[in-house]
Amino acid sequence: MNSGKSPVLKIILIGDSGVGKSSFMNRYVNHRFTGAYRATVGTDFLCKEVSIDGKTVILQIWDTAGTERFQSLGTPLYKGAHCCMLVFDVTSRASFSALEGWRQEYLIQGDPQDPFDFPFIVLGNKTDLGTREVSSRLAQQWCEEIGAEYFEGTAKEDLGVEKPFLKAAQRGLQQYKKHTLENTGHFQITCKQPRETRNTCEC
Repeated sequence: MNSGKSPVLKIILIGDSGVGKSSFMNRYVNHRFTGAYRATVGTDFLCKEVSIDGKTVILQIWDTAGTERFQSLGTPLYKGAHCCMLVFDVTSRASFSALEGWRQEYLIQGDPQDPFDFPFIVLGNKTDLGTREVSSRLAQQWCEEIGAEYFEGTAKEDLGVEKPFLKAAQRGLQQYKKHTLENTGHFQITCKQPRETRNTCEC
């Protein structure tokens, strides 16, 4: 690893459309929230510099479209990720039930070198709403079964937003140290994928 440059960690957010992936990402990176829903078209990404165990790293957080017509983008997008965040809406049992399908899709298309050790973070959004359909206990139980870590919060109220990303950074840094050369090649290709965001990323 080149100690002169900050590691760039690629974090992928996947899950059904409308669960709040973009809202969580924007709240974390830009500290902004909008109640107006706009479906992600293809992919979008933002960057944020953070300190993990005294080391500066750059998170490149990819937000993916949760609709079938954009799933063909998954293969180039998933390659080289250091951590995958599975996002669902706690008021939608269907979005939670769909997570296993998203996880399997990532493992197939992303093809991580060590699928049994690859880090997944599960994130339940919209805890501020009163029509909850997925309990914390149920979500935690599933996470224990697949070896993932569970977090929940609300992008709207800015609660529980930072912790899952910091944990993703920690777990992603571990992957980076294990597979630096392999993931670097994939990452440079992925960076050139079209994106909507106007934010600049000094990667």
